[in-house]
Amino acid sequence: MSDQLRPETLALHTGIHRSQFNEHSEAMYLTSSFVFDSAAQAAARFAGNEAGNIYSRFTNPTVTAFEERLAVLENAETCIATSSGMSAILACVMGLLSAGDHIVASRSLFGATVNLFNNILKKFNIETTFVSATDASAWENAVRPNTKLFFLETPSNPLTEISDIAELARIAKKANSWLVVDNCFCTPILQKPLELGADIVIHSATKYLDGQGRVLGGAVLGQRDLLMDGGIYGFLRTAGPTLSAFNAWVILKGLETLTVRMETHARNALQMAQWLESQSNVTRVFYPGLMSHPQHDLAKRQQRSGGGIVTFEVKGGKDAAWHVIDSTRLISITANLGDAKSTLTHPATTTHARISQEARDAAGISDGLLRIAVGLEAVQDLQDDLARGL
Repeated sequence: MSDQLRPETLALHTGIHRSQFNEHSEAMYLTSSFVFDSAAQAAARFAGNEAGNIYSRFTNPTVTAFEERLAVLENAETCIATSSGMSAILACVMGLLSAGDHIVASRSLFGATVNLFNNILKKFNIETTFVSATDASAWENAVRPNTKLFFLETPSNPLTEISDIAELARIAKKANSWLVVDNCFCTPILQKPLELGADIVIHSATKYLDGQGRVLGGAVLGQRDLLMDGGIYGFLRTAGPTLSAFNAWVILKGLETLTVRMETHARNALQMAQWLESQSNVTRVFYPGLMSHPQHDLAKRQQRSGGGIVTFEVKGGKDAAWHVIDSTRLISITANLGDAKSTLTHPATTTHARISQEARDAAGISDGLLRIAVGLEAVQDLQDDLARGL
């Protein structure tokens, strides 16, 4: 596929390998294993001396098509698909790190990611220091001799804080560490962390890449030698947090409309954020596309737009926030995001409920905070739905 093609075209045409039936839509290969022509060929495949599919835990044509398409969109050499966004993070850290290694991570992370670093990895003697997402000097000061990895989300979940990827890439390189960026909120349509110096990009394909809340999926992207030879692919092949062929096919089709969806999400979200700023019961709105956002100028340089997530704080704490949620009739009350349908959640009691109160306070997640993933509906209808509770 020509690298001169634009993202809209690449999202439709990359990864197509037609069978003998010459189908127009990509085929779905629902099989656990693949047949060899001879014992010698089987041995050659397992030894890595001959290319070809072996077993769907680690090689499948439909999964490969998804990996190729997403890699092209992210300008990555290669992509490893996983069963979920969290399994992508797990595969990354377990593949690259060893006992005694150290991680520097943003304190503004998805709650499950915080728990993975704090509770699971700690059992394997991998320690994490959490720092401000926006203070580059804090990252530099947190580096230890055994630091191997920097991990961040930008924009962050849920406050849409923007980290300076290029500056953190410089600090990570100086520290001889890898910079890993979770690009879930922006997708490669709005932001390309690898072009800004990141070593690895993580996706929860469950979100915008699918775009309709149908299946789970994840991905790790970067240079071939780091992912394939550095241990991540080996972890996937052995431990098996694998993306199924069916889920790969669903997300592959979702990528076809990713450009137009992200543009609409972002346009609707900006209108929603501007409207929320005018509401008397809303004390603060967090959206990178607003001039009031602390990292607005950085977001303009680093992203194509502000994205589709708007977070806002209401007067009255949890009771008021829950009243807004319970008064809606149109917006879906769910913790998922990136769906064509708008979703609304109370982070303190859902996505970040399992982390400590101290960690929530440090991340700025108050009891009055609400996160709306703005969908593709008419914005006025969404505003009317929220106005009922506000």
